[in-house]
Amino acid sequence: MLLRIDQALAPDELAEVRQLILAADWADGRITAGSQSGAVKNNRQLPEDLPAARQARHIVSRALARNPLFVTGALPKTVYPPLFNRYGGRSNHFGDHIDNAVRTHAATARHVRTDISCTLFLSDPASYDGGELVLQHSYGEQRIKLAAGDLVLYPGSSVHRVAPVTRGERLASFFWIESMVRQDDQRRLLYEMDMAITALRQQDLARRTTDAGESAEVVRLTGCYHNLLRMWADV
Repeated sequence: MLLRIDQALAPDELAEVRQLILAADWADGRITAGSQSGAVKNNRQLPEDLPAARQARHIVSRALARNPLFVTGALPKTVYPPLFNRYGGRSNHFGDHIDNAVRTHAATARHVRTDISCTLFLSDPASYDGGELVLQHSYGEQRIKLAAGDLVLYPGSSVHRVAPVTRGERLASFFWIESMVRQDDQRRLLYEMDMAITALRQQDLARRTTDAGESAEVVRLTGCYHNLLRMWADV
């Protein structure tokens, strides 16, 4: 499932994250590359142990935790702590690759299965040329370039790349999610059901003239959602 979340970061959070990371010391992006991606990765990355990286990571993590669309779309069990990358100049692209199936956080030695890959855009798209996140599907390519503060979630099994940045600079945060529901098609069904329940609940509330609670249909559909989640979830 491909899911776009607009304004995952509020404007003040976006400004603070940008200020923190732009003033920090960047390293070669291959510090976290696997054997396949290391051969095609040409960008810069913020080392995880820098104070600026820790502060920016906290801001992003806090914003994700309070975002209901992120929670219902990803059903996160574990989130790999957000990282930050930078494309521009000679370090301007990342070729076709698939993310490692399991990431191990260096500080905690905790393993995270990468069910979902995430890119949080941190630069105004008008400030740079190129830099699209390019996803390959059986039906063709999809090129994604979002506004600063917007987030995209996509299957970790996807072949993808970052197109060369030919003008300006592209800043982003990236991370992975181990979901409570491992299968992408099951997460999609649960997401669609939850969105339908939310819409019906709003309609129900608008029509309600007494404090009689939710309609029987909304209650039954909500029960179906939770019974499916109970069947599929690994917690």
